[in-house]
Amino acid sequence: MIKHIVMFKLREANGKSEYDNALEAKERFDAVIAGVPQLKAGELVINSKDAPQDNYTISLICDFDSIDDLNAYQVHPEHKKFGAFIAEIKEARACIDYEY
Repeated sequence: MIKHIVMFKLREANGKSEYDNALEAKERFDAVIAGVPQLKAGELVINSKDAPQDNYTISLICDFDSIDDLNAYQVHPEHKKFGAFIAEIKEARACIDYEY
């Protein structure tokens, strides 16, 4: 199994606050979960409003059976659409992929 964890620091963009963009990202990620068969489990979590403001805003936590499935996810149209939205609102990104 492969665990794919991505963190994004979001910003105000498209007339929305950082937090509102996080909420929209969470809604949009539901389409990725539903539309990408290689994604065995996935969730998007939002940093607590009470946590330090320099924390990353959101994290994607995803499970795949193999690195090939992760690679297929990366090029899937639903993931590409989500990635285009994130590109408009992100300040920074960090990622780790590991076997477990």
